[in-house]
Amino acid sequence: MIEFKHVRKAFGRRVVLDDLDLVIPPGKITFIIGKSGEGKSVTIKNLMGLMHPDAGQIIVDGEDITRLDEEKLQVYRRKFGMLFQNAALFDSMSVGENVIFPLREHTRLPLPAMLERVEEVLTMVGLPGIQHKFPTELSTGEKKRVGLARALVTKPKFILYDEPTTGMDPLVSEMIDGLIVQVNRDVPGVSSIVISHDLKAALATAENIVMLYHGRVTLAGSPKDFRESKDPVVRQFFSGSVEGPMEFL
Repeated sequence: MIEFKHVRKAFGRRVVLDDLDLVIPPGKITFIIGKSGEGKSVTIKNLMGLMHPDAGQIIVDGEDITRLDEEKLQVYRRKFGMLFQNAALFDSMSVGENVIFPLREHTRLPLPAMLERVEEVLTMVGLPGIQHKFPTELSTGEKKRVGLARALVTKPKFILYDEPTTGMDPLVSEMIDGLIVQVNRDVPGVSSIVISHDLKAALATAENIVMLYHGRVTLAGSPKDFRESKDPVVRQFFSGSVEGPMEFL
């Protein structure tokens, strides 16, 4: 389980996380949603130990990670795999070299075991046998899938998805949403955390949704809870209306 307890993070006078209490249950797909500037990325950076809160605790598997030094944080971060918004592949490396990269950096596996693991995760995302190709030869959807294979290759406990469907056409978006569900179903013990503006995907894919507003959780619950919510901020956000209590800059 991941739990934020009274977490505060400010940049000068701008308070981004304001006494944030947040729970991410294990083994589920959790979407963190909210309009731009509400602290979604800052929340994830604090969870990864890339930022440190001004106050509060972040408890992961029973340990307060805000107390870890940099050496221990480096070990802690290996619990996470990340699919970046643009896949973030190295264009100068082949697909195989991209996917094997985390294994070379963070493990001492023999090369045959690494190559076997690369083929395993590429097969998992529906791209077996493409290790020889380069990112420039891939479609946008294929790049995303290779990025997901790289995130999975070290067998992380948590997979973070940063706006995975932003800029994607509807067919690719649906494919990526399906992959998120497949990975969470097929990889034992993994928990998926998705930062997204895609409300359709959140309602269709998430098992748990957390909406941030003014640095706090406005609502956390199932898609059903969000569909049935009477909260005016939630209703405005899901309707896409400019009229309501939510402020737009």
